[in-house]
Amino acid sequence: MTDDVMAAVVRQWRAVHPELDTGPMELIGRINRCAALLQQAESTALREAELSRAEFDLLGALRRTGGDLTPGELARETFSSGAAVTKRLRGLTERGLVERHTDDRDRRVAHVRLTEPGRDVLDSVVPAQLAFERTLLAGLTPERSTELAGRLGELLGQLEGRWEVRGF
Repeated sequence: MTDDVMAAVVRQWRAVHPELDTGPMELIGRINRCAALLQQAESTALREAELSRAEFDLLGALRRTGGDLTPGELARETFSSGAAVTKRLRGLTERGLVERHTDDRDRRVAHVRLTEPGRDVLDSVVPAQLAFERTLLAGLTPERSTELAGRLGELLGQLEGRWEVRGF
């Protein structure tokens, strides 16, 4: 077993309940801990652009999809709540990085698009952000990184399928 925070947690559980199969806890705990640490890691590029990771993800969703999205579509693309997207959009609109416009057919529907300054900021940040993320993963060989991405993709596919079918 590796010597990380979850290893200590598992040892503690085994001392209290030696009969428990802690395998799921070991895996999910490590995934959750990695996710939390990665969310806390702040790159210089994002800091200099005065973007949070969540704002970067929102701008990235607009850029990579290549078109206008509704706030609901942005929430699905970024795995965020509608309220969180609304709050982020307000700040990004005030900064001139995105703009909202109403649907021609249904005035109740709003669409969001990147402005030219928003596209410029994002396009300048993406390469630096990828370099930062590459640095975070530098301890993995390219082969291990590819293997981990594949295995996490398998898990993600299974979990997404379960949520869609069973409504978890």
